[in-house]
Amino acid sequence: MARIAVIGAGMGAMAAAARLAVAGHRVAVYERTETYGGAVRRFERDGFGFDTGPGLLPLPAVYRDLFIKTGKEPLEACVELVQVDPSARHVFADGTEVSLPNASRAGVVAALDEALGAGTGDRWGDFLVRAREAWDRTRRPLLEEPLWPNWQVLAEREPYPSVPHKRLLRTRRAGTLAEVGAWELRDARLIALLESHALGYGLDARVTPASAAVLPYLEHAFGIWYVRGGIRELARAVYERCTARRVEFHFGAEVTGVVEKDGRAAGLELADGAVAEADMVVGNGPWRLSGLARGRELYVAEEVEPGPEGMSPGRAVVCLALRGAREAGAAHRTVVHTPDRQAELDALGLGEPPAHPTVRIDRPDDAALRPDDAHESVVLTATVPSQTRYDWTAAGAADAFADRMVTAAERALPGLRKRVLWREVRTPEHTRQETGAEGGGVPAPALAAAEGSFLRPSNSTRVPGLFTVGGWSHPGGGLPHAGMSGALVSGLIVEGPDFRGSQ
Repeated sequence: MARIAVIGAGMGAMAAAARLAVAGHRVAVYERTETYGGAVRRFERDGFGFDTGPGLLPLPAVYRDLFIKTGKEPLEACVELVQVDPSARHVFADGTEVSLPNASRAGVVAALDEALGAGTGDRWGDFLVRAREAWDRTRRPLLEEPLWPNWQVLAEREPYPSVPHKRLLRTRRAGTLAEVGAWELRDARLIALLESHALGYGLDARVTPASAAVLPYLEHAFGIWYVRGGIRELARAVYERCTARRVEFHFGAEVTGVVEKDGRAAGLELADGAVAEADMVVGNGPWRLSGLARGRELYVAEEVEPGPEGMSPGRAVVCLALRGAREAGAAHRTVVHTPDRQAELDALGLGEPPAHPTVRIDRPDDAALRPDDAHESVVLTATVPSQTRYDWTAAGAADAFADRMVTAAERALPGLRKRVLWREVRTPEHTRQETGAEGGGVPAPALAAAEGSFLRPSNSTRVPGLFTVGGWSHPGGGLPHAGMSGALVSGLIVEGPDFRGSQ
């Protein structure tokens, strides 16, 4: 039985902690803030509640597996999962709209044909068939196995089977997601639908590899789910599973470094000067050698290859407390697409908030998140530059962009502004404070191809006994990926370096 110190109480870290505790290890979690969940937070005021992180859960099987492997109570005994339908309503730049059924290829094809014109549904359906092939090729090495030293095999081959495209007497295949849209979908609204899945993770479709086709496929194949009471309830359930397995939590305990002794990770140094000794360390690193701590070498965060290039964008979130009841049959999620995608991506590339952002609207039909049925809780989300690239703390910066988001949302919800009782605006600076992520950036899932620039650092490190977990390590960001990282780390610790993933 080993003593294992875990840095942070994010979803990946807690998933690892629960699995390691069940395996018989003594696990202690050290969290710099006063609560668990990482970016999975809730804002509450006047009887209203708002998810300020992810609003929906794709691929719930990851957390079902976690609960099966860590106790007798399944996930559904701890939280109520609701499959949302439609999966999303889309409002495009030209004013056309479509509501897409959840996890139904035939239903999606029919809905697109009816809303956007004959043939559009078939083009999207054919794309999903090719996206499935990319998923089948990458699912195991990218999500179910640790990132091995020969990770270059994932970097060189583009797994998406793009359709040959003839141009100027040359035959080419799509290498980026934008080329997939332009050459295979050939409809501005289908292209917007495709690229919105990348933008939701802060990815620019013009440089994102075609393998990102797995992102819309993942939602299509496995559905989109809501946790009754908000996604924060999932974080609560994972936290309670940890405590039930005797994981110790130390809140308000900021870790300043990882202590190394005799060539191995040997514990943590805390901000108050204390040292928590351990046999192994799991954290949201990775790390580099930086100095001495009480006669031992100290490691602090550093990028370890491979890793995404540049700073990840963040999210702006506007929590709206509304007067008036939610209308019957309203979509849980609506995506209002920008009228100028190129300008939006150019602004993000320059570190500027877009003048006309794509805005996601979440309207959960959940009595737990509103004071009564005469009011409604709504969350608006947009991709924005991180705090490192844009000063969100400057006077008026956050409110000015929130006004743009509300204006965009009114294209889908006319009269929205008149219903607002009050609003709470949250920026990447809030994310930075809550998660410690540099600039409040939000990690994207790992993707194959593009010379490895969209892969995340390995869960194992050059220092024996030191492992990385969470969205900034393999297999990247997103709720399912965080849970997968916890499973990979626990497998490497319990089964050793020859662990090859779940069978």
